[in-house]
Amino acid sequence: MARIAARLERALAPPTETYLPWAVDGRVVGWITRQRALRLEAWRDIFVRGVDGIALARSLASVEARTHALDRVARTLAAEGALTAWRNERYAVAAEDGDPPLLELERAAARFFGIHTYAAHANGLVRDASRWRMWLARRSPTKAIDPGLLDNLVGGGIPAGSDAHATLLREAFEEAGIPLEVARQARAVGRVEIRRDQPDGLQRETIHVYDLWLPSDFTPRNQDGEAVEHRLCAPDALLSILESDHITADASLVIVDFLLRHDAIAGDDPAFEALSALRHARGDGPASRDDRSGR
Repeated sequence: MARIAARLERALAPPTETYLPWAVDGRVVGWITRQRALRLEAWRDIFVRGVDGIALARSLASVEARTHALDRVARTLAAEGALTAWRNERYAVAAEDGDPPLLELERAAARFFGIHTYAAHANGLVRDASRWRMWLARRSPTKAIDPGLLDNLVGGGIPAGSDAHATLLREAFEEAGIPLEVARQARAVGRVEIRRDQPDGLQRETIHVYDLWLPSDFTPRNQDGEAVEHRLCAPDALLSILESDHITADASLVIVDFLLRHDAIAGDDPAFEALSALRHARGDGPASRDDRSGR
């Protein structure tokens, strides 16, 4: 377990970059590097740079106006190569979980602006008389993020206007061909948090975790071209994969959460506390130190 802990502590390390707060209507909704904030200053009708950060212009007073303005910015940034591949899907942007959205933002720009995003992932599981096994999917090599890596059987970002359960049901069919009546048996078991520097910005994500026990004769079949392989793993094989960089850090954290909940990692294992702590990123700001002043 020590190798798994060491790998995830590296992959999920807290941010070390310096970020400036991005505010909308007086509330911080994201965190942006100084270099990216400087680029945004070119849109003087949209952004206002202050001493402590950058804010959306007060003249953009409605969800619709803000969304339209940010769409214009995001399309320009995408054309400049500053974003990952365009998804044509929007995330709701709010200051706190459960608040009404202040605007909607193209998914490809989420990390550039350091907004808090949400996803739903399911551990696809099979149980027989003597053991459990877990299905993994291999991401298409054309995916914008983590191409070609192994992943949870089901997982996807929660778009604006949806929720974790609806996202899970949709992704279960699209990614693995799981019938609706089977997907509805997925059990919500908690959340894990990720907060880390990424090449395209700051990842601040809450993953809603589900366990889905599948029939032993079920074989996943991808429907949308985003997965190119499925692999059924026994516990030992799964642990070996988690030691490697062949699986996404997000999926690794979801699987570690499963192993901890099902006592597959002993409480007296030297890595137990480290692995448990990784599930919950500290605070809601971008780093452990105080970067709010922009110093």
